[in-house]
Parts: sequence; structure tokens; C-alpha cells
Amino acid sequence: MSFDRRITPARADLADERLRQTVEAPRYSTGTLMRVVVPSAPLRPHPSPEVSIDTEALMGERVRVYDEHEGWAWGQLESDGYVGYLSAEALGPEEPAPTHRVAALRSFVFPGPNLKLPPLQHLSLGAAVPVIGREKEWARIGGTAFIFAGHLAPLASHERDFVAVAERFLGTPYLWGGKTSLGLDCSGLIQLSLAAAGMHAPRDTDMQQAALGEPVDLAPDLSGLRRGDLVFWKGHMGVMLDETRLLHANGHHMAVAIEPSREAEERIRLNSYGPIVAVKRLPNSPVS
Repeated sequence: MSFDRRITPARADLADERLRQTVEAPRYSTGTLMRVVVPSAPLRPHPSPEVSIDTEALMGERVRVYDEHEGWAWGQLESDGYVGYLSAEALGPEEPAPTHRVAALRSFVFPGPNLKLPPLQHLSLGAAVPVIGREKEWARIGGTAFIFAGHLAPLASHERDFVAVAERFLGTPYLWGGKTSLGLDCSGLIQLSLAAAGMHAPRDTDMQQAALGEPVDLAPDLSGLRRGDLVFWKGHMGVMLDETRLLHANGHHMAVAIEPSREAEERIRLNSYGPIVAVKRLPNSPVS
């Protein structure tokens, strides 16, 4: 039986109990809910550090783990359903549940409420943490872990303009499968930005093209586009800043970059992914 291994928790020897009637496997498991307890955790298609990553799970994300073996956990991310292998050391108990998300592009975690202390680690936009106490302008997120409270927002609060969030990543290096402010890919940029605005998006370009927004007719001269329109090629995507400029994480610049949409379209069509295959417009997209 064929299925999309990216979002189907099934492999030759094991499958999710919920798939018992549709996927044949020697054994099934209901899994165990855990959370990512490191700043970010690469998720891979195979249990080896030598294979490229599919995506990254951020601190606070919940993961249903079906199997652990030799330091690897095989499971499914709750946020977007992606399935793969994470380092077992990156996971911990499901509780305490996060209460806030990192709203700054990135923020340091300190061993005390003092900006002069050497930081323990940094968290990227979208990471989720439990605020268990406050000391003036500092939020305590662990026994001896503090983060500047001004860099956090309640989980229930959302940004108004996902394109403005995406713009904040300008200059961030391109990283295949990446999903943090240190490196991310084209669909990771869009997924993170939409999540900050309270909108769910699947992980990969083809999934986003299928799931997001309504089709927009594309004029030969690319006129009629507007802020927030998602532009898709086969294997690449970006978002329009306005009628004429495209923002995208791309391998040509090896960074998140802004460029005239007509120049980007010509280069990508001739040298990379062929012609534009779709433009999608989200409901309530921000207008220039």
C-alpha cells in the first residue's frame, strides 16, 4: 500500500494504532506524547545524523513517539503531522505545557534574571515555553532558566500580518529543512510566519500549495498580484510583499531575500524550477 511517508506514521515493522484498518503492519502502537525540550531538533527520514533533515521541531512542540532505539525516537509532530526520527535526548515529558511563545526573532535564555550572565541557549521565533514565574521584566521558564518577558507572547495571541513576520527573517541563511532564525527554507519561512499569525499550514511546498488559500489567475506580466499572495513553483515558493516584490528563502541568494517578482520568475523559470504553477490567496490576506 502506498502512502505519504512524510505524514503517515507507518513503516515496515510498526504503525500508529489509528491506522490499523488502512495500513498493514506486524505491530501497532498508540505512542507516547512527549515534548521537544531543546531549542530545535532536526527531524530526519532515517535514524542517522548523516542524512539531510526534513524539518525541525521547536522547543515546546508535542511529539507522539511510537518507538525508541539506539538514541533515536520515531514519531509524529503534532503541529503539522510530519513523521520522522529525532534524537531521543531532544525529548522530555509532556508537562509542563507551554503558556507562551517566543515572539522575537530570537531570544537568549539566562541562568538568572540578569542580562550580564552568560546565556544558556537561544530560542527562535515560534518556540513555546511554560512561564512559571516572573521577576520584574524576566519570565522564569524553568528552575534556573529565564528569558526577557518582552520577547514572549501568550500562546493565544497572534500577529496581525504574517507577511510582516516573514520580513523579519530577511537575510537569514537558507537551510534545507530549517525552521529557525539561524536557517530556514522557503516553506519553513511561510509555515513559521503563518503560525505566528494564528494560521495553520502544512510543512512542505506541495502540501502548502494544495491546502492554502484560493487560486488566483496569473497574468503573463505578473500584474494583479498583491501583498500576501503565495507564489508556487514546482519545489519552491515565496510570498508577495506588494504588487511587484517577492520575498523568499532561496538557494540562489542562500538567504531570505527580496527581489522584483519578474526578475525572480525569469531566473527561476530558466535555471531552477520551471514556470510558476500556482498563486494562492489567503482569506483576509494583508493588503499593501
